[in-house]
Amino acid sequence: MSPGKLNSRILADRVAWINRMLEEVGKLPLDDYERFILDSRNIWTAESCLRRSLEALLDLGRHILAKGFGKGITEYKEIARELKKEKVLDDVHAGLLELLAGYRNRLVHFYHEIATEELYKICKDDLHDIRDVRDAFLAWIKVNPDLIDKVM
Repeated sequence: MSPGKLNSRILADRVAWINRMLEEVGKLPLDDYERFILDSRNIWTAESCLRRSLEALLDLGRHILAKGFGKGITEYKEIARELKKEKVLDDVHAGLLELLAGYRNRLVHFYHEIATEELYKICKDDLHDIRDVRDAFLAWIKVNPDLIDKVM
């Protein structure tokens, strides 16, 4: 795999997907746990949107590595490590992305171990982590316009 230009459509699509999923979580009744669990659809929406936002975030990182650096990475935690090596993400954001990758894996493979209270707390208090990594990607993209194709 050889490096090339990042696809601006893919970048925009993944960022839009992250934003949409976080927006959907924000519509849930996160001000009160009892209200949150009153309708089971809230739980399923929270889980699905959280997982999808994490996958889009990791897909964004994978695209940067594949197209920008010619690195094909399949393991989610390794995406974070390689983004750090390539100086796309600093230590803090790479560590955060690695943590988020682990949580994505829990959502997919150990879904039966995630309690509703844990999911509620994450959606209520920790979505800023996803936004922070997203914003770190956007900052890197902004200072590297020569690596992005100009087609939209």
